[in-house]
Amino acid sequence: MAKLSTEELLEAFSELSLIELSEFVKAFEEKFEVTAAAPVAAAGAAPVAAAAEAEEEQTEFDVVLEAAGDKKIGVIKEVRALTSLGLKEAKDLVDSAPKAVLEGVNKETADKAKEQLEGAGATITLK
Repeated sequence: MAKLSTEELLEAFSELSLIELSEFVKAFEEKFEVTAAAPVAAAGAAPVAAAAEAEEEQTEFDVVLEAAGDKKIGVIKEVRALTSLGLKEAKDLVDSAPKAVLEGVNKETADKAKEQLEGAGATITLK
């Protein structure tokens, strides 16, 4: 059999109906033991793997105040101690919970801030 060029193959495929083309793809997959969908599946899995690695290697955290709790004044004092906010700004932050108290801090700082704020009665999450 004479070797066909890419252009000749494309011309031949363009004359096929969708059903005929689908049957050709199935026959091609069977003969050469390949799957046309494999590259799509591999490309779809790569972003998921990259996202999982990014989560494992997280180096920056946000300390988010979810609720002030019963001891609001103590929480305001701790927010002021952790940040450079004044009394009014710290009170506004506590009143507008859920709100980030610290952003982009390392794990050690985030854990310490969480411990201090929870000790004052606040509900905290790390993101």
